[in-house]
Amino acid sequence: MNVKNRSTKTMNYLDLDILKKQLNIDACFTDDDAYISQLGEVAEQRVAHHLDDNLESIVADNNGVLPAPIKQAMLLYVGLLYANREGIAFANPYEIPLAYKYLLASYKNYNHSAI
Repeated sequence: MNVKNRSTKTMNYLDLDILKKQLNIDACFTDDDAYISQLGEVAEQRVAHHLDDNLESIVADNNGVLPAPIKQAMLLYVGLLYANREGIAFANPYEIPLAYKYLLASYKNYNHSAI
């Protein structure tokens, strides 16, 4: 099956346009669209897992809107995955203060029974 003919709409809260803007990728460059969409799907799933909650529940609790800090954490995660396609980094990586974990901290479900 030709990957370019498949629908890349697998994300529920992110879209390809915003991901490409986050990654500083020109809209006319489409070679990585399927890969970027896949990273968006991964980010949505990983953030839900990190929060120990369904994103649908969070959206329902916030008047039908995904809170901006959660969306920003997803964008950061996609950027990390896109820039680091291998399990080993050859530079000295460091965590950006107040980034991914900080953005998600106030939405964490400590009940653990939601998922």
